[in-house]
Amino acid sequence: MKPARTAAATAVGLATVGTLLGGATATASAATTCTAPVYQRQLFANTTFKGTPRKTDCDSAIDQSWSGAPASGLPKDGFGVRWTVTRDFGSGGPFTLTAAGLDGIRVYLDGVRKVDLWKDTSKAVSRTVDVTVPKGRHTLRIDHVNWTGAAKVKFGYAPRTSASADKVAPLAPGGAAVSYDSATGRARTTWSKNKEMDLAGYRVYRRPQGSSFGATPLATTGSTSYTDSSLPADGRTYYYEVRAYDRAGNVSAGSADQGVTTADRTAPERVSGVAVRASTAGNVVSWQASSAKDLDHYELWASRGGEPDPDGPEFLLSADHTDATAEVGTAYTYTVQAVDTAGNISPVSAPVTAARPAASAVAAPAGLTGTPADAATRLDWTPSGDPAVTGYRVYRRTVHNGGWTPLGTTATASFADTSAPRGKSYYYVTAVDGDGAESAPSAEPAVERLTPATATGPAAPRLTLVSTGIPARSPVVLTAAPGAGDENRLLQGYSWEIEGACGGSGVNLSATGDISWKPPYNGPCTATVYAVDAYGRQSGQGSSLEFFVGR
Repeated sequence: MKPARTAAATAVGLATVGTLLGGATATASAATTCTAPVYQRQLFANTTFKGTPRKTDCDSAIDQSWSGAPASGLPKDGFGVRWTVTRDFGSGGPFTLTAAGLDGIRVYLDGVRKVDLWKDTSKAVSRTVDVTVPKGRHTLRIDHVNWTGAAKVKFGYAPRTSASADKVAPLAPGGAAVSYDSATGRARTTWSKNKEMDLAGYRVYRRPQGSSFGATPLATTGSTSYTDSSLPADGRTYYYEVRAYDRAGNVSAGSADQGVTTADRTAPERVSGVAVRASTAGNVVSWQASSAKDLDHYELWASRGGEPDPDGPEFLLSADHTDATAEVGTAYTYTVQAVDTAGNISPVSAPVTAARPAASAVAAPAGLTGTPADAATRLDWTPSGDPAVTGYRVYRRTVHNGGWTPLGTTATASFADTSAPRGKSYYYVTAVDGDGAESAPSAEPAVERLTPATATGPAAPRLTLVSTGIPARSPVVLTAAPGAGDENRLLQGYSWEIEGACGGSGVNLSATGDISWKPPYNGPCTATVYAVDAYGRQSGQGSSLEFFVGR
């Protein structure tokens, strides 16, 4: 009798493999090598699986019945059929094995028997068992024998997908890679297909460099690639990560991060806070500093009568500028744009307009000098001697072409700048007449200030013992220097006290820091030294040295 598989069995078999084995299908053939999840099937002319199989082919599903011999050359009774498949189970986890047969059927996982329905019976037998499959590659083997009569066999395996049963997270997706199209600004992330049989999909995450991945994915997909069309074009580096999740809700660890550096097409925001103040030194334009992290410079545009400056804009690093070339009495309109390192230019700011005033007829101050000290920079100049002068106005800037800031007005020919910053500052002074008009600016001295103004006194000095008065009655020599953090502070000098064998000198002041005296007798000696700043403030704590003088 010829072997036959019923149409119903064939349909059920294909449906089963589509559900349980990822939809792979294969037709029986003479090939002896079968690609998982397709089974290799061997048919034997005995029930002990001894000798060489009479036939070897591939089978996409185990759901068959025979009323006679299963293949040519096999008996209708007393034959055996063996199916094997080796496949990757991914992270593994809980599975269900379902087996039914007439006559006998046995199921093995990696050689360990999991189902044993091995009897000659006239009634079909079946069993369902739950097993835990470790991660990675494993082999299923299904043995079926028919001793007499009709033969039936059916087998299937599937992951258990309830959240209560499956606590095993999928494996992290492998093979992640990302490519970036600078023309479109899109990034395409790809990865290898996950081996999980209960895979539900993938979640794609994105983060900028220096940040962490958030809880919400950028996208969820069932494919093994994703194209990000929402990537900012700001020149920053962004990283992508992919996580797999299964039908029980378990989520894998992330794939290896893959980064792309975007083309920067994002312009800085429009410059705000633009203001202009007209003075006899020129039109002073200022604005709020740009928040762009990749700011390169500002472009300050000036126009007169609606005509832009033919020389083009001023290229500036600071957020202010003095237009000293503006003509007196002529209205100038100014706008500002920020430019980043990629050359992107912000929208044009709101315009501001001013006209440079004519200087008062009173003479400008002369002989302006600046003297830096610890708590202030002192400015002095020669009074103009003009009875029309009612006072003087002082200006400062810290960038050679930056904007001038008015510091205050004084009736005398001196001024103390207590807010002077560290570094170089530029100053000028104008004379103010009875109408409040200002003269032309004085000359601009530059003052280098190494120590910014401070409300506290100096730190305790550092001492070096040069000579300890040995041999007896030879001089003791100390050298004092500014304390840590005060290396550039301007000091009057050092106040020092000695006691013990050193003598009892009382309080002395050394302007140079070199302290020397002869001790009156031999023995232990203590010297305590304080730093004194330019305003007479003494360090809160002195520095002491203890040593022995004489022999």
